[in-house]
Amino acid sequence: MSPAEKTNKYNELSQKYGDPWIWGIYITLLIISIIESYSASSREIAAQGIYMPIIKQCVFLGAGALCVVGLQRVDYNKPSFLYAMIPGLAIITVLSLIYVMFFGEIINGARRAMTIIPGLVTLQPAELAKLSIVTILSYIFAKSQKNQDISNGGLVAAALAVGIYGALMIKSGLTNTLLLIAISGSMLLIGGARFKKIGILMGFFVIMLGFFFIIKSNNDKKEEMFTETQKEMHVNIPAAGVDVMEEDGGKAQLAEVRRTGTWLSRFNEWWNSDSLVHRPITPKNQQEMFSRMAQAHGGPFGVGIGKSRECSRLPLAFSDYIYSIIVEETGFVGGVFVLLLYLSLLGRAAMIVRRSKRVLPSLLVIGMASFITFQALFHMAINVGVFPVSGQPLSLISKGGTSIIVISIAFGVMLSVSRTIANYGNKKVKVEDTPVIEGLDAENPTEIPAKNVWK
Repeated sequence: MSPAEKTNKYNELSQKYGDPWIWGIYITLLIISIIESYSASSREIAAQGIYMPIIKQCVFLGAGALCVVGLQRVDYNKPSFLYAMIPGLAIITVLSLIYVMFFGEIINGARRAMTIIPGLVTLQPAELAKLSIVTILSYIFAKSQKNQDISNGGLVAAALAVGIYGALMIKSGLTNTLLLIAISGSMLLIGGARFKKIGILMGFFVIMLGFFFIIKSNNDKKEEMFTETQKEMHVNIPAAGVDVMEEDGGKAQLAEVRRTGTWLSRFNEWWNSDSLVHRPITPKNQQEMFSRMAQAHGGPFGVGIGKSRECSRLPLAFSDYIYSIIVEETGFVGGVFVLLLYLSLLGRAAMIVRRSKRVLPSLLVIGMASFITFQALFHMAINVGVFPVSGQPLSLISKGGTSIIVISIAFGVMLSVSRTIANYGNKKVKVEDTPVIEGLDAENPTEIPAKNVWK
């Protein structure tokens, strides 16, 4: 097949199904997810049976695949799609975050989830927030374009949006808030904001995080002092910062801990973890210790799929520490391959962005790719010890229904935008060059015209 024929074939696939590179990355991640999530589920197998963990994972992956196939066929310009993805998703996210702050289920010492169907379906609103912030910032930056720059009003609106989401998510994990900041920074770059404005916004986020941390730390100290006073009065109240198991209807539930104390202890452990070789394994550091052992055991090429030694000892091996199991089974080579998959997704999104005529689709694509990639990078950094210990799933690979569905929706949106862009100028398929919602027609400041858009 000649280069011209390959190009024409590639264009046809893009116009019909969306960008083939994104499809390839998505399908590869699906395969890895099925293999590695099952391989890392020895603890679940012991409790649920040999087939139940893989059945659950395949059900969620199948539901996610339906989302991808359905969304890639939708024109992102349609008002129904934009209203559902921007204000509709934002309302659901904010309400669920508020509910979880006060009434959510406690997972690993923090309120993170809400039950939709008892015993079957739970929702983690923090995952929805990552998706929602991308659509909100895309709308704000598209509406506030001024002379190929983002207006001051748009910058303030973006800061408020991230600030509100960050405040509502802070109890569910500090890394989720940091992830929002990373996503907003990448979208600012594509939105055409000047470096000065990006610096101002990032500085604002850092100051707000500092203020919140100080206030939260002081409140936790007051609560700890109150608890100690009550203990002296022989009142049966657990000590502050201690995880306590409480029986409720025969089920053990983790009592909520003081999060600032947890963050500080994790940061101190990370800061002083220059060598874990001579440390004894304790309940506090077992995740770090066993994850490092798994990676060291893997060596250059791994011990083989399904032959992990540490998956039965490593807590949350199937979710928060699945990358360590991947490295153990496939070695350094396999770990680098997974890393390059996510980086190639971000690179492919950048290629689509530079061919887009308007800023809205550009921001949607780069925002979704940044969300998926940064979440994966955070997970990997935690696993290898670059970041302090914290819960963050590996995008589309870790177990977790909400995360899988949300990541699948992000892939579907990217494919929808890439398919619509590929059809510009296609006489067989009528694609509107202007959005149906007024004010979202700002030109893409990063567009680089080329003879062959999809080469």
